[in-house]
Amino acid sequence: MRRHRSDAAELDLHADLLVIGSGVAGALVACRAAQEGAKVVILEAGPDVDRPAAVMRFQSAYPKTPESAYAQAAFAPHPESDKPYAFYAQKGPHPFGSTYLRQVGGTTWHWLGTAIRLVPADFEMRSRFGLGADWPIAYADLEPWYCRAEQELGVAGDNDDDLGSPRSAPYPIPPIAQSFLDRTWRDALQASNYNVRPTPQARLSTSSSDRPSCRGSASCIPICPIQAKYDATIHVARARSFGARLLTETCANFVECRQDGRVEAVRFTRSDGSTGRIFARVVVIAANAMETPRLLLASASEDFPAGVANRSDQLGRNLMDHPIQLSWALARQKVWPYRGPGATSGIENFRDLKDRAENSALRFEIGNDGWSWPKGAPESTARELALRGLRGQELDAALRAQTSRHIRIAALTEQLPLASNRVTLDRAQIEKTGLPRPAIFYQLDRYIERALANAKHRHEDMFAQIGVEAFWHKDDAQAAGHIMGTARMGADPATSVVDRELRAHAHRNLFIVGAAVFPTGGTANPTLTIAALALRAADAVLAALKE
Repeated sequence: MRRHRSDAAELDLHADLLVIGSGVAGALVACRAAQEGAKVVILEAGPDVDRPAAVMRFQSAYPKTPESAYAQAAFAPHPESDKPYAFYAQKGPHPFGSTYLRQVGGTTWHWLGTAIRLVPADFEMRSRFGLGADWPIAYADLEPWYCRAEQELGVAGDNDDDLGSPRSAPYPIPPIAQSFLDRTWRDALQASNYNVRPTPQARLSTSSSDRPSCRGSASCIPICPIQAKYDATIHVARARSFGARLLTETCANFVECRQDGRVEAVRFTRSDGSTGRIFARVVVIAANAMETPRLLLASASEDFPAGVANRSDQLGRNLMDHPIQLSWALARQKVWPYRGPGATSGIENFRDLKDRAENSALRFEIGNDGWSWPKGAPESTARELALRGLRGQELDAALRAQTSRHIRIAALTEQLPLASNRVTLDRAQIEKTGLPRPAIFYQLDRYIERALANAKHRHEDMFAQIGVEAFWHKDDAQAAGHIMGTARMGADPATSVVDRELRAHAHRNLFIVGAAVFPTGGTANPTLTIAALALRAADAVLAALKE
């Protein structure tokens, strides 16, 4: 409801550019625009994060979920991995388990740091394999921006192998060293077709002027205690140094549009209950693939009854993740997990196979974290041994003997875009921000079911070559935390939400950045692609500011 002008005047703000969301995509666009002299306002629904306090919260937390370092806010809460029905209204046969954070820096606080590119075929799934949709841009269009993104995030990588994604420039810093456990996998699989390679990561292998190098704290998820791992507060701070204004605990809840589609203003509510509007010449929504459709669908009006940017009826549809087959084993030899970043190596040569029309591509992530993901180890291991009656030195010796042999592997599968997998609104429950609860219909199709079965088979093949006493598989697909596809880009306004420049088809001064715009998801962790697309879109945003 629009308030009387006398109430709103003191809270009305004006900007050249309004960026909604302070994760990696929004931070990069805001930083670039502010550096070029634009008057930029960044709206963030969540609070600032106190890193030392978050580290202490994580250390005392149990279970140690990806969200356990961060206090749950009453004003703008976030979903939690161990409570899939608390935040989302789950409407489908499979609960959607991927989560995100609402705070300055967004979900880059608890991402793993994997910074890998899509492969060229990922952009042409329809034309090559008859599946999903083609992107309106090719890998070659994005490749220079991948290089820029690697520079901005500080990606450490191995120049000896492009991992299937051709490069025009070297990585900015040397790779993070492979762990002892990685080398065990590499040596055991050397004669096979499983090519174990160092994983490109947005964490420093050598110190910079403002960030230390990685110290192997082993808590990348949920928090790097020293900021060796990139998080978006780095670019938020740079944007502010160039004059951008950051408004925390301030949630956009309605996008006002003129009849011609031009965005007039964005309404917001603050945690203290105050409300207002921001008038901006250009608006960028960088609120992740859940919050973006949530806001735009909630902005339905007489002129745009289906919501803003939704004349195609594609907004909120094509929700994707990378459903994971998680497997773990007890190796015969000591491999010494629980040290260093969560993953420093992977197997990338199954990400682009010729039979993708029938079988999903696979990306295998080798974990340094032992059984912590599948079982909550090593705490759970200590509890199990204690329940067997072990105490003192006997318990300590048994704990060392077992945990030194814990191994796990995760296969990321490619989920195809399905129009039925979607985000809508549950208006029966309204958040303090004024936004309705997100409702999700989500299901896994037979393509994913085949992929999970194939991954189990391949995991067992690897375990046999490594040598294990026993192995286990999760029966159900695990969430990857990679929320994608709810505002996809495309050349045809009838089948997409934004164009190749990430401008909303029906709204000349509205842009959407983030994984929401992915037409397909491949198997690569999405953050580097999000960053590359955001940097590319920043040029179009700057051009729009000059219109």
